[in-house]
Amino acid sequence: MTRTGSILRDKPTHTTTPMVAHMMTPGVVQIPGDVSVSEAASLLDREQMPCLLVKDGEAAFGIMTSGDIVKKVVAQGLEPHDVEVRSIMSKPVHSVECDQILDDATSVMASTGTSLLIVTKQGQPVGILTARDLALAPKRCETCLPATIRVTNGEGEGAKHTATIRQLSHVGASIESRTLLLPGTSIVLSFILPGTDLSFSLQGTILNSNYEPEFHEDRNVLGTYSGIDIQFLSLSSSDESKIRAWVLQNLPRASDLS
Repeated sequence: MTRTGSILRDKPTHTTTPMVAHMMTPGVVQIPGDVSVSEAASLLDREQMPCLLVKDGEAAFGIMTSGDIVKKVVAQGLEPHDVEVRSIMSKPVHSVECDQILDDATSVMASTGTSLLIVTKQGQPVGILTARDLALAPKRCETCLPATIRVTNGEGEGAKHTATIRQLSHVGASIESRTLLLPGTSIVLSFILPGTDLSFSLQGTILNSNYEPEFHEDRNVLGTYSGIDIQFLSLSSSDESKIRAWVLQNLPRASDLS
C-alpha cells in the first residue's frame, strides 16, 4: 500500500469561506487492484480512512469503501478472501483541488452523485472529503483577537511573533502578521478568548499567506501578511468544544445583519 498526502499550499486564496483543505481527511491510502477484499477491509479499519484509492494498471483508478464491501461482497454471500478489490471498486474517481472552496466540492458532489471526493494538490492525491465533512463545515467567526505565534519547525523553539486573529473556528484560524510564515510551517498559536478566562496554545500548520505591501513616506515598504490560514492539529476534545461554543455565541445574528 502507499499512503500519500502532506499538504502544502503555494498560492493565495480568499479565506472568508472555509476551504477543502480545512475539512478533508489528510492522506490517501493507495492499494493495487489485486489485493483481496479481506485484506483491504483490515486496512480500512486499521487506517481509519473513509476509503482506499485503488490503482488498477497504469491509468485506471477506483475507490473502495466499507459500503462497497457490504453491498458487493457480504450481501452477495461471497468470500472476501477470494474477491479482489478491482472487482468491487467504484469508478470513475471524482476529485477536487485542496485550495478550492467547499461550495465547489458541494457542486461536484451534486453533479456527479458521489458522496466522496479525492482531494488533490496539483493533481496528486493528498486527502479525502466526504459529504459528512461538508455537513460539518464550521462557521468562522469574524473577530480581532491579539495573539502570538511561534514557529516550531526544526530543532528547538522559534521566537514568538505578534499576530491578529481575524477569523476563528474550531478547526483553524485566519490571522494577520508582519512575519513571513511559509506554507507547510508548523506553528503554535496562543490567544485568550475575550469575555472568558480561557487561554489556548494550539499546534497548527500554515496553509497559505498573502502579502500586502504598505507604503510609508518616512520608511521603505512595511508589509502585512494577511489571510494567513492555519489548520489546527491534535486539538483536544475539550479545547474544540470550548472554541466551538465561543464561536457560535459570537456569530452575527440575523437581526445584526439587517
